[in-house]
Amino acid sequence: MALLAIKDLHVGLESGEKIVKGISLEVNANEVHAVMGPNGSGKSTLAYSLMGHPAYEITDGKILLDGTDIADLGADERAQLGMFLAFQYPHAVPGVTVANFLRTSVNAIRKAKNGGEDDPIKIPDFRKQLATEMDRLKVPKDMMGRYLNEGFSGGEKKRVEILQMAMLQPRMAILDETDSGLDIDALKIVAEGVRELVGPTMGAVVITHYQRILDYVKPDYVHVFVDGTIVESGGPELAEKLENDGYDSFLKG
Repeated sequence: MALLAIKDLHVGLESGEKIVKGISLEVNANEVHAVMGPNGSGKSTLAYSLMGHPAYEITDGKILLDGTDIADLGADERAQLGMFLAFQYPHAVPGVTVANFLRTSVNAIRKAKNGGEDDPIKIPDFRKQLATEMDRLKVPKDMMGRYLNEGFSGGEKKRVEILQMAMLQPRMAILDETDSGLDIDALKIVAEGVRELVGPTMGAVVITHYQRILDYVKPDYVHVFVDGTIVESGGPELAEKLENDGYDSFLKG
């Protein structure tokens, strides 16, 4: 049984416009799948619909996480079961420090896993785990007292996104254009963090327009996403072909 199984998924807007048109994809633990496509192909819609964004309506198909169909669950319920989404443009949350946000998130996951009973992480354990992950991802310690993403650079936002992933330890991570706005040093740190976190209990879907992040994440599979559907799948060499030749040969017209 695949860790994440997407079966003939169709997603549209409330207006009735169809965006995702019959996606089928299986992702196992210890695998990185790259979904690559041109701008406007529906990649971000796919990411948001997997996480349960209310603006997108699943009109057909299934999303199975560890065999459980999560298509009708809210975003919080999906997160509790192990889904995680790293945004292309993370939002600022004034008044909430990074440290408080992370500890609250960790405790929410722990509560869900404990049958709805509070099971807060001990503060010394939280601080130790946080310090370890911050060092690995080169996140400055003074960021923990700053409001989440407020005034952060693009690289800082993305590092904190991966820090969240490291702290929450999801089953399946969806990364939507995580390379957007990153310089090469930040890109390397973020990509290496993703690659280190993927393992026997976690898989990842990396959604991107460019091949450059895949030089560091090293995907196991690459899928070409055009006009709301997967038109070709292959290994890492497919990403190199796209980098060299572009998407023209896959576009309808």
